Order: sequence, then C-alpha cells, then structure tokens
Amino acid sequence: QVQLVESGGGKVQAGGSLRLSCSASRSRFNINAMGWYRQAPGQQRELVAEILSGGRTNYADSVKGRFTISRDKNTVYLQMNSLKPEDTAIYYCNFRDTVGFNYWGQGTQVTVSS
Repeated sequence: QVQLVESGGGKVQAGGSLRLSCSASRSRFNINAMGWYRQAPGQQRELVAEILSGGRTNYADSVKGRFTISRDKNTVYLQMNSLKPEDTAIYYCNFRDTVGFNYWGQGTQVTVSS
C-alpha cells in the first residue's frame, strides 16, 4: 500500500507564497500522473495542476501564471505565488498509477488572508 505524505501548507497574506510537497512512501511504483487538487468549504474538489509521466503539465485557469508544479522522482511540488484569498482550501496531492488507480494524500490546509 502506498501512502502519500504532504507538507507545506499554512497561513499567508494575499500576495504571499507557499510551497507544497508530497512524497510517496514507496519508491517504486508506476506513476502515470502526479497532481494537486483542492477543495474549499462547500465546493467540489477541483484539479489545480498535474504533471504527466512525459513531463506535460496542466493547470486550472485560475492558477495559470501563479502556480508551478514540478516533480523529482516520487515527490511532487506545488510552488504557489501571488496567492489570493480565493486560493484558500484544503490541498490534496494525487498520484495516479498506470492502471488508473488513484492515491491521495491526507490534505493540507492553505489559508490566504486579505
């Protein structure tokens, strides 16, 4: 069983930055995609950014130009700059393996104050 461990959430003022990281407990398994989702109170979970095995990245329109996703082996990062109050949410990392199974982190709170 693979576990994902997240770190890096916290509270910042608008315009600030945070960096999230997420590592897998097992070093060898076939990852097809690594990504970050978020869920604000009363909202559905939404994709923030993902990086595919070939290196292609996808971003939600609301974070383009502000957030950057990257990976290093079995760790995925999300650099968040120019944070806005509407970025406040619980952020979950997600690994999807080559047979389509999804692994989820426990979630980390990001709070942006105006």
